[in-house]
Amino acid sequence: MLKRYNAALLLLVMAFMLVLSACGQPTSNAADTSSTTETKEQAAVEKTAEETPAEPAAEKTAATESDTVTFASDAGDVQVPRNPQRIVDLTAFTTGYLVALDAPVAGALSGAINNKYIKEQLAAQGTVDLGDLPTAEPILELKPDLIIAYKGTEGIDQLSAIAPVVQFEYGKRTYKDLLLELGKLTDREDQAKAWIENWESQINELKPQVEAAVGDRTVSILNPYDKGLYVFGHNYGRGGEILYGEFGLKAPEKAQAEAIDSGTGFASISLELLPEYAGDIIFTSPWSGDDSDPEVVYGNSIWKNLPAVKAGNVFRLDPKSDTYNDPISLEGQLKFITDSLLSAK
Repeated sequence: MLKRYNAALLLLVMAFMLVLSACGQPTSNAADTSSTTETKEQAAVEKTAEETPAEPAAEKTAATESDTVTFASDAGDVQVPRNPQRIVDLTAFTTGYLVALDAPVAGALSGAINNKYIKEQLAAQGTVDLGDLPTAEPILELKPDLIIAYKGTEGIDQLSAIAPVVQFEYGKRTYKDLLLELGKLTDREDQAKAWIENWESQINELKPQVEAAVGDRTVSILNPYDKGLYVFGHNYGRGGEILYGEFGLKAPEKAQAEAIDSGTGFASISLELLPEYAGDIIFTSPWSGDDSDPEVVYGNSIWKNLPAVKAGNVFRLDPKSDTYNDPISLEGQLKFITDSLLSAK
């Protein structure tokens, strides 16, 4: 009977492709897709599902009502397992939070799987790599009891036929607030609070040393890409949460206004404008969103003549792993950023 039930679900969900935004790109988080055959396909698979006998209650794998709680997601209330045991994360950026909370991740996107800060932990628990744009079939095979996705992800109704779906809006919360929310979702609030307490203790110890070393100098986060450079701020990973948030360092005036005070988290500039956005200390890496040659910027005389470059105050970030701002990634970034700032000439 369970095989017949799963077959019906498979027919229901395989008609739809899940399209997710590329991780770490400063664009909209929800991808736009459409299908002219969607209505006909859904009617057909719904008819098939109706004709399939319902699974006996004793055989159901989903949590019973007494084992569920109501969670206020960014797309409305969802009934979720009180203590989920097989979580599928379709956001990539949330995975590290789950690792920090020691929550079981059954499947995650390739970006998270290859994040050097959490790669070993995910391998140890057998997390399945779902690729970058997973279809419904491999998700169904994992038999998740909870799915996490970004608000606006296509195919939410079909995902909900597999397991409860909790949607988060990217960038809506600080990383601490998101950790607390995920603590509630996974019944691990104490772990979330403990991490924050330990983290703040580390920052309080390091901040006076950093302030003394940096003084009144400005700091920039710059990523070359095919049309110029991205200037990143306080809430888009790449160490921004630490540099501008925890340590309270300042960016050059224009970068401060456009990438931080604006709340956007980033600004796009042409190479010619670079001197106006470059700080006395620079953290940089190629942008992971395209295959352009970063040497177009790094080899240019405009870059080479920047005061930070001439002084040797340029520090290279990991173009993939340092885009993340989850607790485990931040812990890894904290040492590199602190050591770099303390060594700045």
